Amino acid sequence: MTATTESRMSELDLPYEGLSSTATADFNRDGFVHLSGVLSPEVIAEYEPTITSEVIRLNSQHLPLAERDTYGKAFLQVTNLWQHNEKVKELVFSRRLAKIAAELLGVHAVRIYHDQALYKEPSGGITPWHADQYYWPLSSDRTLTVWLPLQETPLEMGPLAFARGSHNFSYGRDLPISDESEARLKQAVAEQNFEDVVEPFALGDASFHRGWSFHHAGPNRSTVPRRVMTVIYMDADIRLAEPTNEHQHGDRSWLPGTEVGQVADTPLNPVLYDGSHR
Repeated sequence: MTATTESRMSELDLPYEGLSSTATADFNRDGFVHLSGVLSPEVIAEYEPTITSEVIRLNSQHLPLAERDTYGKAFLQVTNLWQHNEKVKELVFSRRLAKIAAELLGVHAVRIYHDQALYKEPSGGITPWHADQYYWPLSSDRTLTVWLPLQETPLEMGPLAFARGSHNFSYGRDLPISDESEARLKQAVAEQNFEDVVEPFALGDASFHRGWSFHHAGPNRSTVPRRVMTVIYMDADIRLAEPTNEHQHGDRSWLPGTEVGQVADTPLNPVLYDGSHR
């Protein structure tokens, strides 16, 4: 291992200095935050080729874009890449990212729910309005997702966008991501006057959003894939809740062996940051 590679790995574990004194309050108010320079361009460049090669290797979507439904056109997705590649695991298990997650959630420790690569192909379609936590059989809303683009992401590539303050809005929480969620939530966001925050991402920027924050993305009108790595974090003390829909029954597979009422302390859900252990 070269000294340069070691320094890039160490950046993944060093604290991020960019959180403002009001970041947690802003996150609680808005349901998301867009942070600049979370990782250096050099670190992104170190890990992007490996993540991309793993997405190509593991991707199971082989239908042409024209033959897919709206969700299929939105992106290629591969989950828990960290289990397949040690280099990807270095990024996914970053203490820097996990510490930001814990601080924004206001919890002492976070564990991983799962990671997910989301690659929106050239000419890929919209990501419909939705809230992630519809899918998660978890006992509280102490959850968030980091959305880390692996390239500069201008508006034409379809960056993630958020309805400011929508995590406090209970309407639409029974909707899976679909054409219906796009239509109904788009209308609700407009009627409730939630600001639709759409911003480009510089290389190294990342957003963090709560599980119940409504969000969406435009199509990729560029000629290259929009490459994104995500990690879902949850309060380390969160418990498995009784599933309320078929998708939550399926998502229990990410918490193997956990029974309703138990903390999801499994080999697939290790604690990635614990502020009480310094």
